[in-house]
Amino acid sequence: MKKLLVTGARGFLGWNVCQAAKRTWDVTGTTFSHSGDIAGMPVVKADLIDFKAVKKIFRQIRPDAVIHTAAKTDPNFCQINPAESQKVNVDASVNIAGLCADYGIPCVFTSTDLVFDGLSAPYREEDPVCPVNFYGEQKVLAEEGMMKRHPMIAICRLSLMFGIPGPGAKSFIQPMIEAIKTGRELQLFVDEFRTPVSVIAAVSGIFLSLEKVHGLLHIGGNKRISRYEFGELLANTLNISEARLIPSKQKDLILAAPRPPDVSLDSTSAISLGFRPLPLSDEIKKVVGCT
Repeated sequence: MKKLLVTGARGFLGWNVCQAAKRTWDVTGTTFSHSGDIAGMPVVKADLIDFKAVKKIFRQIRPDAVIHTAAKTDPNFCQINPAESQKVNVDASVNIAGLCADYGIPCVFTSTDLVFDGLSAPYREEDPVCPVNFYGEQKVLAEEGMMKRHPMIAICRLSLMFGIPGPGAKSFIQPMIEAIKTGRELQLFVDEFRTPVSVIAAVSGIFLSLEKVHGLLHIGGNKRISRYEFGELLANTLNISEARLIPSKQKDLILAAPRPPDVSLDSTSAISLGFRPLPLSDEIKKVVGCT
């Protein structure tokens, strides 16, 4: 079996990538704070901003491919801690691309829909980027730097993801399910739109990219929806008619990081390669059925 290195293996996305890859790859994951096995998969502890340590991991594992999911993904954290988050989100990512170039192996980098300003959705791969917060800026810098270092990079811009949690991280849907089930108020934006995608579908798109893509690929769901509409769909799936969903607007909530209003992705290119997200309601039913 070929060897796959997955960074951020305890994260929500990274863990799901590892679970899917175990069927056909010899997988090793990296985490920042844990080592040992995760569900039968070897994991090595690694601070990705330590270039010498990362070089050593490459030398020891000698991967045939890399999927780089590790990142500081909280936009508010990145806004408050730009220097710290840039070391992980940009510097470490570019270094990993350079190592992949040195080894002559493909690499997938997981980016975000937040590279756009939200004023001209839906967005295709050729649309100009214009992030409104530091997290989006850092992802743009990483995309550009990695593609300069390695022509075999696939950049997967992912939309908002949800799914069954792993041992180290949840998705945004778990707190929503808990709030709806327990009758707590849940404030949700009516003026922020995304194209949510199940993590299982997103992972399938990532592996399509590893096989077929050099450059950019958008991976999102097939429905443009607001947070509030998503909450309504989730409550209906849970058969809870008295869910306390409170419509709100972005301006009503003070956050460190500015938020773009509509970063819906056009996934036509991914669909042409075989990406097949299920209808959003079906994907939500799958997650609800496992909670």
